[in-house]
Amino acid sequence: MRAYVALVWTIARKDLLLEFRTYERLTAMGAFVVLIGVLFNFSIDTAVVQPQAIAAALIWMTIIFGGMLGMGRTFSLEEQDGALTGILQSPLPLDALYLGKVLANFVLMSVMVVLVFIVFLAFFKLRFSGSVVTLVGVLAFGVLGFVALTTFFSAMATRSSMGESLLPVLVFPLLVPVLRFGATATDRLFAGRPVAEVSGDLRMLAAFAIIFTVACAWLFRFVIEE
Repeated sequence: MRAYVALVWTIARKDLLLEFRTYERLTAMGAFVVLIGVLFNFSIDTAVVQPQAIAAALIWMTIIFGGMLGMGRTFSLEEQDGALTGILQSPLPLDALYLGKVLANFVLMSVMVVLVFIVFLAFFKLRFSGSVVTLVGVLAFGVLGFVALTTFFSAMATRSSMGESLLPVLVFPLLVPVLRFGATATDRLFAGRPVAEVSGDLRMLAAFAIIFTVACAWLFRFVIEE
């Protein structure tokens, strides 16, 4: 078990070291987040629409679309350099490769989520009166579900002739429950509703995140070896 966890961490650490040397994906996602914040700031008439009322939907839309920019390139470096073929010929368990990629992507997405909140709080002066711990849980499980799916389908898209353009087509239909429960829970927390009203959405997000991660880890070998 320790050896398996060490393999997962080694893969995640390698991806994170590469990213924090180049900032390729973080730069793309960060630029998108700032751009969306600027566009919404100028396009929303605050005299007609209160940003507080639509904050949760805007935040989750930005997380999903911004994350798609970075997650689509999960396997691009390995595919370009031919390293993926070497990895597939090694004794490395393929589910460990998948989980290592998921862990690295989860860290990158968490950085982007923090930036999303900074941008939206700065532009729209949003007020948050709910449970911060519960909000962190909602975001963590929502991001994990998103990362589990996008990492899995990124492998499929990378080895397809359509490339990254295939990723949104495959992922968006499956992200509906994550977006629905995540936005609902976030909206209630921004409104200061009791945690009891959010617990159902949080449990659903956790269930989807766990199911997506386990199912994709099991199916990953069939996708990557094609």
